[in-house]
Amino acid sequence: MAAAVAVAVAAGSSDVEFIRARSDKRAYRRVVLPNALEVLLISDPETDKAAACMEVEVGSFSDPEGLEGLAHFLEHMLFYASEKYPGEHEYTKYITENGGTWNAYTCSETTNFYFDVNVDNFEEALDRFAQSFIKPLMSQDAVLREIKAVDSEHKKNLLSDVWRMDQLQKHLASKDHPYHKFSTGSWETLETKPKERALDIRHELLKLYDNYSANLMHLVVYGKESLDCIQVLVERLFSDVKNTEQRSFKCPSNPLSEEHLQLLVKALPIEEGDYLRIIWPITPSIQFYKESPCRYLSHLIGHEGEGSIFHIIKELGWAMNLMAGEGTDSTEYSFFEISMRLTDAGHEHMEDIVGLIFQYLLLLKQDGVQEWIFNELVAINETGFHYQDKVRPIRYVTGIVSSMRLFPPEEWLVGSAFPSKYAPERINMILNQLSPERVRIFWESKKFEGFTTSAEPWYNTLYSVENINPSVIQQWIQKAPTEKLHLPEPNIFIPTDLSLKKVHEKVTFPTVLRKTPLSRLWYKPDLLFSTPKVHMIIDFHCPLSSHSPEAIICIDLFVDLLVDYLNAYAYDAEIAGLYYSIYLTSVGFQVSLGGYNDKMRVLLNAILKQIASFEVKPNRFSALKETSVKDYQNFNFSQPHSQASYYVSLILEEKKWPLPEKLEALSKLESDSLAKFLPNLLSKTFLECYIQGNIEPSEAESIAQEIEDTIFNSPNTMFKSMSPSQYLTKRVIMLENELKCYYQIEGLNQKNENSSVIQYIQVHQDDASSNIKLQLFSLIASQPAFNQLRTVEQLGYITSLSLRSDCGVRALQVLIQSTVKDPSYLDARVDEFFKMFERKVHELSDEDFKRNVKSLIDSKLEKFKNLWEESDFYWGEIAAGTLKFDRVESEVALLRELKKEEFIAFFDQYIKLDAPQRRTISVQVFSSNNHSAEFKKAVAETDPPKTYRITDIFGFKRSRPLYSSLKGGPGRITMD
Repeated sequence: MAAAVAVAVAAGSSDVEFIRARSDKRAYRRVVLPNALEVLLISDPETDKAAACMEVEVGSFSDPEGLEGLAHFLEHMLFYASEKYPGEHEYTKYITENGGTWNAYTCSETTNFYFDVNVDNFEEALDRFAQSFIKPLMSQDAVLREIKAVDSEHKKNLLSDVWRMDQLQKHLASKDHPYHKFSTGSWETLETKPKERALDIRHELLKLYDNYSANLMHLVVYGKESLDCIQVLVERLFSDVKNTEQRSFKCPSNPLSEEHLQLLVKALPIEEGDYLRIIWPITPSIQFYKESPCRYLSHLIGHEGEGSIFHIIKELGWAMNLMAGEGTDSTEYSFFEISMRLTDAGHEHMEDIVGLIFQYLLLLKQDGVQEWIFNELVAINETGFHYQDKVRPIRYVTGIVSSMRLFPPEEWLVGSAFPSKYAPERINMILNQLSPERVRIFWESKKFEGFTTSAEPWYNTLYSVENINPSVIQQWIQKAPTEKLHLPEPNIFIPTDLSLKKVHEKVTFPTVLRKTPLSRLWYKPDLLFSTPKVHMIIDFHCPLSSHSPEAIICIDLFVDLLVDYLNAYAYDAEIAGLYYSIYLTSVGFQVSLGGYNDKMRVLLNAILKQIASFEVKPNRFSALKETSVKDYQNFNFSQPHSQASYYVSLILEEKKWPLPEKLEALSKLESDSLAKFLPNLLSKTFLECYIQGNIEPSEAESIAQEIEDTIFNSPNTMFKSMSPSQYLTKRVIMLENELKCYYQIEGLNQKNENSSVIQYIQVHQDDASSNIKLQLFSLIASQPAFNQLRTVEQLGYITSLSLRSDCGVRALQVLIQSTVKDPSYLDARVDEFFKMFERKVHELSDEDFKRNVKSLIDSKLEKFKNLWEESDFYWGEIAAGTLKFDRVESEVALLRELKKEEFIAFFDQYIKLDAPQRRTISVQVFSSNNHSAEFKKAVAETDPPKTYRITDIFGFKRSRPLYSSLKGGPGRITMD
């Protein structure tokens, strides 16, 4: 390993050398406060956001017996209020109003709390954060309300297969091990059962909080000031956190006894699709993080190139994906898991797949540990560490805080980012633990319906268990396919040239570098980040690709097949730090590439050739069609708020085809039909290209020419040129002033107890003056809406007021998902909130108005953190057709001149309940399980004045005018 950059800093009387990336210009310091609280200080003079994260070594494993979810409940309660800041949610209100975000999560052994905020507000925000660890207030009234929130969160997860299967794995473990526990909490575990036992849940909460001791805490603080200034601030704010000399919880090392191994568990999922998980308990590799045995094994077992497990089972039509790696949230035990999505054919060949996996494990033993593979991984990971992109401070602090608990101080920044010690004996040790004697196989399929024998108690997941001894596995190995398994070849995509290109012309914004009847190239060199990386986008505008459900389905499968064909070759590129994606757009499809520029053209060339020489392979078509059908069917099992959002889009967008019609078209489509349709759908194409990063203009032009030549001039290509008159734009319907439209429908999953409402308020088309007023209202109203609708009224765990943009048409959206109230009631409460909030807007003080305007300005002026953030912003302007590359500067200038009276007039004109230009849709999804009677009553009611009930979405859309498109055709977009 090449010598890493280190920086010496003072920490008490000793020096610590932090190993850090060569590109990292931040300053670091380790501090231990007198109360034993260990702190990492980070000074970044360039930052415009400050952040902090506290990790406490108390998690769900610390839940007292019979009080499942208490640690998670404490996480919810801690930041309600404190003695110094007694107003409920004063912390979250301050954060939100000052350009910040906040959250927390509970793990098995730890609980994490974090936030970010505009730098000018950091001291006050950090004080509010600290007070929650010093003297939190947990009032009885707040306790009862937040139990309902925890219960709502649990009910949201009841029909989620991810949660259900995770708990099933825990259920089939030793009952005396904390891993076996249910950890989320519910009304039953936090209210009903404690009352039956005459327990005061608030008293139990405070008892658990007593374990929150400073000696069990790690804090990361990221600020703009010098390290000395940040240290003074931290010492002043956090020295009063009590140190009660608690000992961290240490769980038994292994949650699985012999009876929990050699199992085949057949489980019945909620959603369509078969999944297979092969799991072994292993020695946690955190104990050998410099040797990284699991990184080596997961690289090979999870490889997708030729000779890999996945490549073979994919070619046989048995699986759609495969993932392999270690998973744990404990230092005392760990699991190695191989998981995959099976096809119907794969379901029939489960035993062959498991046999093939064990064949590969045997191959790894026979071939022995390969030092060249280990060295290749070292090179890839070392390059990735030293050329890592800068990320938002909130993400950085949450990523580092756990390293403080797991690694010595000098390794906090690097953690286990890359291996440094070749130790084949460690790799063989883990490999030997992946044996038939230790295996657990979890197999999920709807085909097991009627054949299960047990039910997991918390989620009621139906399952059955069979014992499979090693002799059975041996039979599977012997009858598995004999296709040639082999280790991967050396990776040709590992970058070797990481030099930076000279920028001869300082271009502030993207410019059109090249334009022909076939394509246009936008280009911008990297002037900010000095990184050997590039971002390329090729947008295929194909107007015939979206004129019908059948056309959309054909292009969708075309994209899926492209990705499928490229997978084996391009997998090495992804490992080496070159990423690509191909995905459907509203008028065609898009190819996006990002990563090191050194080998990017090699990857691009392979993608272009695959596109230009595309053919339909019937066997892959069948597998992808089968998976796609199930994915469409699974929309029925999605969360009600997701279904409500789909209906809003279906109502608003001019050419959005309903899922049932797309599913019907997909079901009828055959491979020969797809091969016949595609040449017509792609016969009219224009390419919009964007290249930004470490690349010279001449090379960008050369790439654009290569793209054109390959796509349009290759033998047998389907792509032909398109005239400007054929340019297709996506448009949105214009709602009627002073009219509230309703769309009421029952949820598609009869078992789901949740209902949902989205109240959508359409305001204006993209316009700088209106944009800033709407954004300012959202900033001012989002936290009060959350507090009133979720915290005070306890309507549902998922509650938000947010901005929405559909093709440049700006709107407000209030979303609630609830088991306790039906959507009609929820919608009425949203109306009541706007009615109540009207007074607060009109009484807004000059001081509060200026403070909120400054907060919005600060957020807008936040600098791009990396190449991808910058290029995504500029590409967004190009894709929308607005080309407002100076959007931030122009909107900030308007904000500086904005008067409070103008803001209030905007609210009165567009947003308040009886505003003359208020245009509203209320989409209401009723639970057929929980609110069926309310649905029948709602649809039978007479419509009130100034309302319109939508019963035919497409008839309604045809009756409405459309907003103009912001985007012209290829011949019309200019920089003017």
